[in-house]
Amino acid sequence: MKVKKRKTPERKCIITNEMKPKKELIRIVRNKEGEVFVDETGKKNGRGAYLSRSLDVIEQAEKSNELNRHLNAEVDASIYEELKELVRSNKHE
Repeated sequence: MKVKKRKTPERKCIITNEMKPKKELIRIVRNKEGEVFVDETGKKNGRGAYLSRSLDVIEQAEKSNELNRHLNAEVDASIYEELKELVRSNKHE
């Protein structure tokens, strides 16, 4: 009997519009209270948006305010700093 391989969950990067495995993306969340934060577990409740783990993509998101639009909230500059830091420390690609 053949064992069926589980499908990897994929999500779309809001900047590049590429579908990628969820693990390769970073999730940013806005919760009911309107707080925006980086969700490294990918499991927190709230409206989520995904970004590729690339400094270019994060800088583009910062310039275009695409995250603000997706999450319907003001995304603080510290969030972008945290994202950049995350990408720098996770150069596993």
